[in-house]
Amino acid sequence: MNNGLRLVRSNTQHARAVWTDVSKTRIDELRALTRKYGISVALGDIRLLDGHWHITHAGLLRLAQRKRCIEMRVQELPNFCDPVASRWVFKCTVRKSHRSRGFVGFGDADPSNVSPLVRGAEMRVAETRAVNRALRKAYGIGLCSVEELGSFAPRHEGRANGKLHRFPTVNGNGASNGAPRLRDRLCLLVRKYDLDAARVKQYAAEFCGTEVLRDASRDLVESFITSLEKQAATDRAALLCKLNSYPPQPEVHS
Repeated sequence: MNNGLRLVRSNTQHARAVWTDVSKTRIDELRALTRKYGISVALGDIRLLDGHWHITHAGLLRLAQRKRCIEMRVQELPNFCDPVASRWVFKCTVRKSHRSRGFVGFGDADPSNVSPLVRGAEMRVAETRAVNRALRKAYGIGLCSVEELGSFAPRHEGRANGKLHRFPTVNGNGASNGAPRLRDRLCLLVRKYDLDAARVKQYAAEFCGTEVLRDASRDLVESFITSLEKQAATDRAALLCKLNSYPPQPEVHS
């Protein structure tokens, strides 16, 4: 078996293990993408979000390295930036060879189009988006990149009471489709209403009827988040009383 066929088989196996409800159509797409670009599921080059494949920044960089890309030039566009408002715009030019005139991509980021989990890192997000768009143009990749999504969350964690808390990936009966959005919503509620994240996770698991939150289905987690938001908005005192009924859990510090 040659390396190409081996990678196709490996990607298929990994995809079915990570996204257990992935359809045959998506598997066929993955096989075609693997043959064309040499991407690796195990290395995190591609992800399935909301039922569609998305390339990652790491995957694009590895592709550029394999294709012997000779230059990636990134520059800030000051006329479109506003540091006070955390608004940043970058331009990236990618040259695949010495004869290439270059492929240009632009990336922007501000608090309105990034996940709450990466607030304060808008400049880096904008730069990454510019690089991704330029690389996608250069190598003819029609997939949107993960980092271009407004719900992009590089870490499965959030902060509450000044402490770092890690939230597990929502399984959704094996599906991680759209999970980053659920994590974002949950982390945002914890911060907005100053809740104890560890106890919220215990409450969520009890609400969903599972030992741990990651084993809950997506629908149940969505129902829990909706219920939690309603409780926090209408009777936060009662909610805090409920959360305080759970035993304290070890905290994860940064």
